[in-house]
Amino acid sequence: MAILGIFWLIELHSHLGKDLKVSIKKIKPIKLSELSKRQKLSFLVFPISIIYMELIFKFLTTPDFFNLGLLFAPLYSIVAGGVLSVICSCFSSKTGNTLAKIFLFVLALVFSTQIVYYWCFNKYLILYSIGVGGADQIIEQGIWEKTLQTIKACIIPVILIFAPAISGCFFISAKRGVTFTKICIKPRIFGFLGSVALHFLITLLVILIPISNEIYYQAFDPNLSAAYFGLLNTELQDIKYNILGSEHPSDIEIDASSDIPVSAEPTTPQTYGTWQMDIDFDSLIKNETNKEVLDLHKYFSERTPSEKNQYTGMFEGYNLIYITAEAFSHYAINRELTPTLYKMYNNGFKFNNFYTPIWGVSTSDGEYVNCTGLIPKSGVWSFYRSGEQKNNMCFTMGRQFLNSGVQKVYAYHPHTYTYYRRDVSHPNMGYIYKGMGNGLEGKIKNCWPESDYEMIAATADEYISSSERFHAYYMSVSGHMDYSFSDNSMSAKNKKLVENLPYSEVAKSYIACNIELDRAMELLLSKLEAAGVADKTLIVISADHYPYGLEDKNSEDEYHYFSELAGHKVDSNFEIYKNALIVYSPSMKKSIEVDKYCSSLDVLPTISNLLNFEYDSRLLMGKDILSSSSPLVVFSNRSFITERGMYSASERTFTDFKGNVIKDKEYISAYKTEVNNMFLASAKILETDYYGIIFGTRKTRIE
Repeated sequence: MAILGIFWLIELHSHLGKDLKVSIKKIKPIKLSELSKRQKLSFLVFPISIIYMELIFKFLTTPDFFNLGLLFAPLYSIVAGGVLSVICSCFSSKTGNTLAKIFLFVLALVFSTQIVYYWCFNKYLILYSIGVGGADQIIEQGIWEKTLQTIKACIIPVILIFAPAISGCFFISAKRGVTFTKICIKPRIFGFLGSVALHFLITLLVILIPISNEIYYQAFDPNLSAAYFGLLNTELQDIKYNILGSEHPSDIEIDASSDIPVSAEPTTPQTYGTWQMDIDFDSLIKNETNKEVLDLHKYFSERTPSEKNQYTGMFEGYNLIYITAEAFSHYAINRELTPTLYKMYNNGFKFNNFYTPIWGVSTSDGEYVNCTGLIPKSGVWSFYRSGEQKNNMCFTMGRQFLNSGVQKVYAYHPHTYTYYRRDVSHPNMGYIYKGMGNGLEGKIKNCWPESDYEMIAATADEYISSSERFHAYYMSVSGHMDYSFSDNSMSAKNKKLVENLPYSEVAKSYIACNIELDRAMELLLSKLEAAGVADKTLIVISADHYPYGLEDKNSEDEYHYFSELAGHKVDSNFEIYKNALIVYSPSMKKSIEVDKYCSSLDVLPTISNLLNFEYDSRLLMGKDILSSSSPLVVFSNRSFITERGMYSASERTFTDFKGNVIKDKEYISAYKTEVNNMFLASAKILETDYYGIIFGTRKTRIE
């Protein structure tokens, strides 16, 4: 994109440089009444073209096409079109027409890039990603091939998006078709002011409609913004809040009064105590002058801490191997094909209602949630930001183990070590971090995706000890899309094992590549047994996101591969995110089933409780699953699940688990407020290094 930008600038300078001066100084402007029909039609070019591109974009990337976006996206398109028309009317026909063509091509490039990126990664390309090198990731092995395949799949939509730009080359001309020309300054001023006024009126309408008001005034979310306000408005929001650093209107105040009933604890006597550290919030509030930090002090001081419970310290003193498994799912667990994963899932803690929501920066944000118990901030790479700012990551497992006296903790990734800037984020959690390029090269075969088995084989002996306690963290990769035997080396490697399954190639390929993770776990357990420490080691596996590579965007039912594996039609609102959480130790004599609704946000506090690590449950967004705290599963679009049912933010309806609509406004409102507060508080924790402020004098402070 940067190279294309340079080409555009060169083109603009070479063709327009001299003419711009002539246009501004020597070309005599004409009045509106003197405009020809072809000149008047030019004012429709941008509004119509942008509305056209927005509708195609919405159709291809928004699951819920028929929502208020059909109103707001076209209206905001008229505003953008009006501004571009005014700009082109400042110059002569030659310059104005050339600018119009360039603008149309730039717009088409923006829309088509986002369509391809969304189809490839199931998310939008945020500008922050370009700034930190995220766009360069698509040229890496495996990802580039997937990108090219996606471009091929999107060729017709891309052609449709470029239709206005291509048509403009032929029909925007001083001699034929429509033409731009320099008009008098007063109409230009009125045109610009009219666009501004229209923007104001549209925003006022957004505020007056409850659902759009909620989306507009909560923390910026590209998915929701694009669905309701269009791509161009979303790009402007992205620039405003995440590039220029402007305050979002929802960042004014955190309402701390909504913790009941959302985090309400039972009224029975507390037998075990609570996970609450000795923090003098009264003094902190009294002496704080920074409003953002003050908001957090007030919010956390009024939250209810989680109770300790019968499982507190169940694995105290144990070693921990924590794995964020790439695109892992319960669909990959099979008694015959993945026997080790099957054993770990069925013989450990078995969480029957565990969910893995997807976030804006899918894998990195999924890791961030698993490792921090916080919601990632939209529009940035939260994990990288935490490391870049050297935030205090005191509650992460790496820091907790170091604080407990373990001398070294390790983190590994079998792909490029700088991917998602893990070289910055993971050392900041205290880990000695290694990947391909800083320690694992030559030990893992260079293919796509790489082998998790080879990763364990190359690293386990470095930390497994029979005499010293240890902790290792892994970010796996073998389960990464694309799911085909021709493009996925792990699927190809295990192809023979799945050939007789009654599934499509895509579904079989997904199971095949996860066989490599199963083999990795088999090897890991054997090494632990050989060292005599298996019964003193806890293994936790949680996915970064659901396997969205199984989606088929070219099909009328894009989730039919999920339905194929599930054996029934999968609900795309909530069930699609249902997953497996593995919490297992060979020392466990029997499985422990848990029916409580929970998510990846809850994994960190749950592990902390099991290991009996000191933490303050009020300062995390997740809750210990095994505690008596009320369940709350939160999704990126502000949908949520409670003990009573499921709230769909897009439909603004709350239904119980049998599908009956619940109309308890007070109950729903309390949860909606708390969910919004969780997003805001998480973002503020990240940006202010809140833990550094609270625990600045503690050993957890990062120098």
